Amino acid sequence: MNAHDIDYQLYGDDMQFVEIELDPHESVIAEAGGMMMMEDGIEMETIFGDGSSANKGLFNKLVGAGKRLLTGESLFMTVFTNRGTSKRRVSFAAPYPGKIIPVDLSELGGKIICQKDAFLCAAKGVSVGIDFQRKLGTGFFGGEGFIMEKLEGDGLAFLHAGGTIYKRQLQPGEKLRIDTGCLVAMTKEVNYDIEFVGKIKTAFFGGEGLFFATLTGPGTVWVQSLPFSRLADRIIASAPNAGGRSVGEGSIFGAIGDLLNGDD
Repeated sequence: MNAHDIDYQLYGDDMQFVEIELDPHESVIAEAGGMMMMEDGIEMETIFGDGSSANKGLFNKLVGAGKRLLTGESLFMTVFTNRGTSKRRVSFAAPYPGKIIPVDLSELGGKIICQKDAFLCAAKGVSVGIDFQRKLGTGFFGGEGFIMEKLEGDGLAFLHAGGTIYKRQLQPGEKLRIDTGCLVAMTKEVNYDIEFVGKIKTAFFGGEGLFFATLTGPGTVWVQSLPFSRLADRIIASAPNAGGRSVGEGSIFGAIGDLLNGDD
């Protein structure tokens, strides 16, 4: 096994965090800002890329970091290593309401493809890179598509997604159409393409955009019910400072409060 063999436990329901248990000299990698808490004996270090090419020379380190730059992520990641003589724990929190999805890459053919902002943390040795979609249409019309992240290796990785998570096993030839923002991840066998919604009236007035992601089995697909982009749009639309309008929910004091605050 190339990746470190880590243990974990999930806490919470809608605002989860994952606690990683590290044996002496074991490590876990994470995006900057994801750490919630850690015990004494855990050492933090900023590294180029994901650390999977640590023993492969400077060029491979630069290539790994450059791949992350193309996905819009930072060139750097943080590695947390247990420098103590007994087990130590470090925890990583979800950035917004949703679920943390543990995936064992050794059970998924050594590779999984996910949205570029879905990665939370992984055992050191897991490679975090980019996955170019083969069809040009995906790049122009996929929204969150075209450049997606791929996680490769034989260790544990943890993804985060919004709302409720639905895991679907596609049979050979079975198709599933998904809003591009709702797609979280898929195994490498799944064929990914973009499909036009259909009638122009539906496309312009249906509220769901012009294109769907069309996934064809076999393989496993993870879908989220609340993409962060959708949540952010609703928050901005309701923020008075951003031109939106706050709404009093289920109370006469909502309207009165607006008057007191100077809202028309």
